[in-house]
Amino acid sequence: MKILNKICQILCIVFGLAALALFFMNFATLTVNGKDETFVGSVLAFGGSKKLVDGTAVTIGKSADLLFCFLLTAIGFIMSIFSFKKKGLRYAVPAFSLGSAIYMLVVTLSNPWKFVDARIFANETGAESVVTDVRYTMFVALTCVALFVFAAFAIAYLLIDDSIEVAESKGNKKTIFKRIGLFFRDYKSEVKKIVWPSFKDVAKNTAIVLVMCLLVGALIWLLDWGLGSLIKVILNVK
Repeated sequence: MKILNKICQILCIVFGLAALALFFMNFATLTVNGKDETFVGSVLAFGGSKKLVDGTAVTIGKSADLLFCFLLTAIGFIMSIFSFKKKGLRYAVPAFSLGSAIYMLVVTLSNPWKFVDARIFANETGAESVVTDVRYTMFVALTCVALFVFAAFAIAYLLIDDSIEVAESKGNKKTIFKRIGLFFRDYKSEVKKIVWPSFKDVAKNTAIVLVMCLLVGALIWLLDWGLGSLIKVILNVK
């Protein structure tokens, strides 16, 4: 079991690194001024400079969606490395990796125009180049697959490691699923203890809040009007 646990942890890091590396591959093909130009995922995410086929140096717009996905992947990957020494991070890695995978799936299945900033400006003149078409390359889908595998191994590592700790505690510790079930049972019992107010009490309290808001608003308006008038009088005297 411990060997399987280490294998899952290592594969989690490997696929996290693979997903991160895929961001440095060609993510999209844009038709700029009638010619096809390929753009790397990291450049689309962070923005930057690039030379087109005709030698023109251009500045590329930043895609907030791809940048967010890249940052989630990077944080998940870094946490997976440090989880060797700090086991508390094993809960965060599945969250970041799965979040990044789902976000990338949305990007992959959506129209490229929604997630690729098609604003491209020539550095020499500052004029915007005309982009007539945007297409994803296969590396976008590969990144999505790598992220889901990354998340799968992160979850497997978490569950296996938790099972090992429960077995070693000899019944003193519960598994994740049992802890979650216990949380919802406690939550349900606490909800039953809530005393809900009647409709009459709700209407009364709502009316009191509204009246107090009106009174406070009127007081603030009077103070503002009075101070404003006083300042005008002082300025006119001077």
